[in-house]
Amino acid sequence: MFLLDIDLSPMRPEFGLIFWTTLIFGVLLFLLAKFGLGPISRGLKARGDAIDEALRSADIARAEMANLKAENEELLVQAREERSKMLRDAKEMKEQIIEDAKKRADEEYRKKVASAMEEISNRKMEMLIDVKNQSGMMALDIAEKVIRKELKGQSEQVNFVNKLIEEINI
Repeated sequence: MFLLDIDLSPMRPEFGLIFWTTLIFGVLLFLLAKFGLGPISRGLKARGDAIDEALRSADIARAEMANLKAENEELLVQAREERSKMLRDAKEMKEQIIEDAKKRADEEYRKKVASAMEEISNRKMEMLIDVKNQSGMMALDIAEKVIRKELKGQSEQVNFVNKLIEEINI
């Protein structure tokens, strides 16, 4: 029955309810302030400091990246220039090698032509000497045969010489 006498109406709070509610709220606030809000506050401050440090690090990294990008661009330009220089040098070297090879080939050609001309001239001289020797031998043979045979007239001698020439067949 004791429960039936209590008016639990929220519209009319009683002094005891307000006192205990205030006391419990104050104790809870004290405990939260002492044990909860301090670590939460320190955690939030640490988190804020970490974020600030991360932002500073990001700014430093961004600046370093900009420097590295500029250095990379410079290195790229230098590499392109060096590659162009190497290509020019290689082209010049190729042209020089080709020119030297042409000169050597031309010189070799001239030597071979001169050698061939000399060989032709030597062969020609050999042939002429051989023809002269053969014609001399033929003339000696003809003269020997003419002398052996006594011929009476000029026409007989000419006929005999012509006959011998036909027999020899050069």
